[in-house]
Amino acid sequence: MCGLVGVFDRTGERQFDRQLLIRMNDTLTHRGPDGWGVHVEPGVALGHRRLAIIDLTEAGHQPMSNETGDIQVVFNGEIYNFMEVRAELEKMGYQFRSHCDTEVIVYGWDAWGPACVERFRGMFAIAVWDRRVKTLFLARDRLGIKPLYYAHLADGRLAFASELKAIFALPDLPRAIDPQAVEDYFAYGYIPEPKTILKSVRKLPPGHILVQRRGADAAEPKAFWDIAFRTDPKLTPEAVREELVLRLKEAVKLRLIADVPLGAFLSGGVDSSAVVALMAGLSTGSVNTYSIGFDQPDYDERDFAQEVARRYHTTHTTRVVNPDDFELVDRLADLYDEPFADSSAMPTYRVCELAREHVTVALSGDGGDELFAGYRRHRWHMYEQRLRDRLPLMLRRPIFGALGRLYPKLDWAPKFLRAKSTFEALSFDAAEGYFHSVSILPTRLRSCLLRSSFRKSLGGYEALSVLRNVMDNAPVDNELSRIQYADIKTYLAGDILTKVDRASMAHSLEVRVPILDHKFMEWAAQIPPAQHIEGRQGKLSFKRALEPLLSERTLYREKMGFAVPLENWFRGALKDKIRKVAQSELLSDTGILDMSFLTRLVDEHQSGRSNHSAALWAVLMFESSLKRAKIS
Repeated sequence: MCGLVGVFDRTGERQFDRQLLIRMNDTLTHRGPDGWGVHVEPGVALGHRRLAIIDLTEAGHQPMSNETGDIQVVFNGEIYNFMEVRAELEKMGYQFRSHCDTEVIVYGWDAWGPACVERFRGMFAIAVWDRRVKTLFLARDRLGIKPLYYAHLADGRLAFASELKAIFALPDLPRAIDPQAVEDYFAYGYIPEPKTILKSVRKLPPGHILVQRRGADAAEPKAFWDIAFRTDPKLTPEAVREELVLRLKEAVKLRLIADVPLGAFLSGGVDSSAVVALMAGLSTGSVNTYSIGFDQPDYDERDFAQEVARRYHTTHTTRVVNPDDFELVDRLADLYDEPFADSSAMPTYRVCELAREHVTVALSGDGGDELFAGYRRHRWHMYEQRLRDRLPLMLRRPIFGALGRLYPKLDWAPKFLRAKSTFEALSFDAAEGYFHSVSILPTRLRSCLLRSSFRKSLGGYEALSVLRNVMDNAPVDNELSRIQYADIKTYLAGDILTKVDRASMAHSLEVRVPILDHKFMEWAAQIPPAQHIEGRQGKLSFKRALEPLLSERTLYREKMGFAVPLENWFRGALKDKIRKVAQSELLSDTGILDMSFLTRLVDEHQSGRSNHSAALWAVLMFESSLKRAKIS
């Protein structure tokens, strides 16, 4: 696990400032504290920070080259099947000098060119410079587990890095905000690929490559992988039960390869518990497991984690976090570089901090809800969709639209009385309905919060288009798979994996995600969707397969999530802080937010009349990000 940076001149061979490259590289020291290296030649400059995981010797140093030095590689991630690919390359006559996976990329590029990534099984962000063909090659893994940012600059330079902060180090980087990214952020709570908060910088989308040749126009990303949800009728419930654990065990086994201490997160939820159970069966010694607890029962899962730890005799370490653990608020903007409103980044940071005190690599259970339809919103969407299928939109929109407008927003009431959101969702088509479910700020609230002059600058753009484009082009054969695919392409990459990468890398911890093994995912995507949801239970195909390994209590309890008590914070510990944000000159000067409406939200929340915690947290993170990154 490492960090990479680079600059490439696509128009000529100008000499780059070595000291500037080193400054860019040093912004990523947290990603790789074990060493660093740079390569500078006319027209190209590469930098790397190393976190040593496999082959701890100097042989694993990057940038890494072939024997002639014509190919230079910097790489962040792990190629889990590198021994298999290495054997194939050795049969072709290539001779290896190290035992690390980076060298497989060097010779894989030489042998297969851009198609080399199709052979790699793992998580990766890769940059290859090939002097022979004057070509820079960038690649990002299939799911976007590892990040890669790039910027085509006006003078013909192409800059790239593992994190935005490294590109921010370029003194002439244009820092104008992308208005569409702001609209996206206040809708989703993160900025979906390929946008960033800046017009000048983009994320390389998951499963994409970028091939930039010298003398050519600025290259655009091209996809090398996608996941298709195509139902296989041969995957009966019995067949799924037999195969699922075997396939997941193989994915876990691949991720146990390391020359450093290794452990796992154990929240007590189904996914992390499954990973720990399989690790225990594959390990000769006790598995190291880590979890975070809270003093408030509504947020605490320690009891469930402890049950799994006892069953599998893990060396379990728990740390209780004060529910008012808000000292990280200002730190988050430094970690994420651009606005990021998932408050569970805070406990994620703490569990990574705890794990790193003992191990260098940790396995996590991320991806299970997306792949097996485990979110509550999946069930609700399918309930709503059944009604949508029975009544045409021309009838639903006026009837349920009116009910949604008239029905009061009862934040204080029991859940069965909070029908406003359901009425609104039923007045929409499928894409609008799912967008309504995943939005952190409803469209009506967002339109009030964003200043009218700013909304005009959007030219009619709406954040809904991100989700609609994905859903309209999804390679699926049913509605449930459509929203699972949408989650994988948006929420998983933009929120979940971003959160885990930055929180873990802040502590120089490598996190591996076996459920997101692309071969396992390709198989699971063929499971008939009827096996995933039944009544109030989601993720059933996964849970039933795990019944021999986990208790019914672990498998079938209500999902809790990894939440923090924002509602209380903004009426207590963060009361004054959010007041100051509502009066921020920096925020006002951007012309983006209606500051009087923001003050109204603060008043309503702190009086207890409404719960605006999601909106207030998004604004707080937005202001902090602008302040840290000095963007406008």
